[in-house]
Amino acid sequence: MKVTVAPASTEDRSASGPLDRAAVQIRPVRRVTAALWAVTLLAALAVLALTLITWGDLKLSDGISSLYIPVAAVAYATLGVLIIRRAANLIGWIMLAEGIALALLQLTSAYAIAGVAAHPGSLPAAKLAGTLSECIFSPVTFLIAFMFLLFPTGKLPSPRWRPVAAAGLLLVGLTTAGLAVTPRLLQLPAPGGVSLVYPNPLGAQSLEPVLRAVPVGTLSGLAVVTVAFMAAVLASLAARYRAGGPLVRQQINWLAAVVFAGLLFTALLGLAAGQGWLNSAANGVTAVVALFGIPAAMAIAILKHRLYDIDVIISRAVVYALLSAAFTAVYVGIVLGIGTFVGHQGGPVLTIAAAVTIALLFQPLRRRAQQFANRLVYGRRATPYQALSDFAGDMAGQLDLTQAVDKMVSVLAGATGADRAEAWIRVGNHLRPAAIWPYGAPPSAAIALGSGGGLPAFEGESRAAAVQHGGELLGALSLQKPRNEPLTGTEDELLQDLASQAGLVLRNAALIDELRASRRRLVGAQDAERRKIERNLHDGAQQQLIAIMIQLGLLEESADDPGAVRQLAPAVRDGLRAALEDLRDLARGIYPPLLADQGLVPALQAQARKASLPVEIDADGVGRYPQDTEAAVYFCALEALQNTAKYAGASRATISLSCSGDRLRFTVTDDGAGFDTASTGHGTGLQGMADRLDALGGAFDVRSRPGQGTTVSGQLPVFAP
Repeated sequence: MKVTVAPASTEDRSASGPLDRAAVQIRPVRRVTAALWAVTLLAALAVLALTLITWGDLKLSDGISSLYIPVAAVAYATLGVLIIRRAANLIGWIMLAEGIALALLQLTSAYAIAGVAAHPGSLPAAKLAGTLSECIFSPVTFLIAFMFLLFPTGKLPSPRWRPVAAAGLLLVGLTTAGLAVTPRLLQLPAPGGVSLVYPNPLGAQSLEPVLRAVPVGTLSGLAVVTVAFMAAVLASLAARYRAGGPLVRQQINWLAAVVFAGLLFTALLGLAAGQGWLNSAANGVTAVVALFGIPAAMAIAILKHRLYDIDVIISRAVVYALLSAAFTAVYVGIVLGIGTFVGHQGGPVLTIAAAVTIALLFQPLRRRAQQFANRLVYGRRATPYQALSDFAGDMAGQLDLTQAVDKMVSVLAGATGADRAEAWIRVGNHLRPAAIWPYGAPPSAAIALGSGGGLPAFEGESRAAAVQHGGELLGALSLQKPRNEPLTGTEDELLQDLASQAGLVLRNAALIDELRASRRRLVGAQDAERRKIERNLHDGAQQQLIAIMIQLGLLEESADDPGAVRQLAPAVRDGLRAALEDLRDLARGIYPPLLADQGLVPALQAQARKASLPVEIDADGVGRYPQDTEAAVYFCALEALQNTAKYAGASRATISLSCSGDRLRFTVTDDGAGFDTASTGHGTGLQGMADRLDALGGAFDVRSRPGQGTTVSGQLPVFAP
């Protein structure tokens, strides 16, 4: 076989153009970010190498900072590249720049220490590298501030914050220039190290009066302007939090937790000033929070990876803090309090007593602390007993059914702390949302039932429970918990208990919905029948009577002409006969006279003779029944025959009638194409049959399979209820 491949048309090339252009745009970004990350890594490795070379000339604190700051630089750069590639957020570029700046700051400091202190004169421009190192500290500081200003979207909260951003850029320039030319002592490694101190080689004595008036050329001056700018930045973050939605607030919560920890340890650093190891520990923790905590929190928030874990982190932190405080109080109370009272502090007996007491109190205290932490983080929740009691009380108070379903989902959400709760009601072969919490949230799409009519899978939901009544699936209750908070056994039991109580609620709700729907269908059917009668009268008997009236007029004009009268009279007679037949047919459609006179079987036999396919009537032992009963069976069988003739492609059909006890049953069977009842709903014809039988207390059923024909059956009491 010969295949000819035609060249792509201009339209084809233009259609793929945007994707190609996007790919072309992505490749340079990936190359640039990879190159900058590699530069950061190489600079960090160089810092570590120079740190090891100059370790003997470094103070211990400076040596430790020279080891972890390069790691922080690589961490900043890595997270920045990740954000750029996955979220295309400007904060990613700022993080990458921060990583490069940190690496260069440490590299120039290490270079200066190696060239001035460790091996004097061995490296060119070593003192200038030290000046550059302290100058870089200003961009390092303000880059972090700009990350806060743009967090989490990578854009300013609103245009009115542009002056703040412009002021920040101006301050970066002023402080960097000031640090470069101010006559002062450089302290390396920057900022504020103690391993190497020497005068700034670029210090301009002539500018000293100006720089003294505008103190931006010292680390203390930089601290002042940085604090002022950070205050404005935090104000923007607070404004963004107030105006943002739940997602933005949860993103800011991550950053707020890290900032709070940083402020806490900064305060501890101030309190521990001069306290030796405590001061060093607080200083180290503060540095770790600033260098690792902030970029990690921002990356988690922007990339939305395990975003809602902050809730459980706060909850566990509160639990551990409460337990630690309680155990410390117990230990101090027993060992010191009782020891002081008996005149013997310490000792193994009191220590063992304290340990035993703590072990006995651990579980009760932990449970109480967890309850307090959950209430603090998630708000007050009703207990399962309270939830069921409130719901039962509302039901006993004859709550409106619509309100009952709404109340049910609100109770479920309130008692489990779910982000979302829904009540579903079965409509045909689908579950449709009947109520949702929080109110006003967009409802979910309808879900097809599972195999065998069972409960389907609910995508994105933590748990779902079937609502049944009398073994019939009526609906479901589903809830969605925060990702960090799994459903507990107690909450699962509450869901199951509510689902069991909801059976009657949804049964009543379904009955009311079905009643309303059937009323609408009956009104619609009545209107359709009226329109059908009007159309039949207009198109049939009315037109024929008009023609007869015209013929009678002609007959009147031809009264003196016997030949014309003899010619027109038969036409008038035929017209009257046709109009009478049409009126009789119309009357049969409303209620066939044959059905009223002779009963169900003769009326169906008369219709079978008019059918477009062979129809067999099997009706042994069927007699006369109430008028509405016979009419219901007659019109249902007639509708089934019409459906068979229109859609089934059958070669024959059978109508079976039987009566046993007080139930009259009918079945219409054909050998046509059939259909899948699970995927095909009831049309207006089948639904009308179901409504007609249901109105008389009967039942309706359709059974069919592709290629195996269709069986429509129904039954109803012989005497109307």
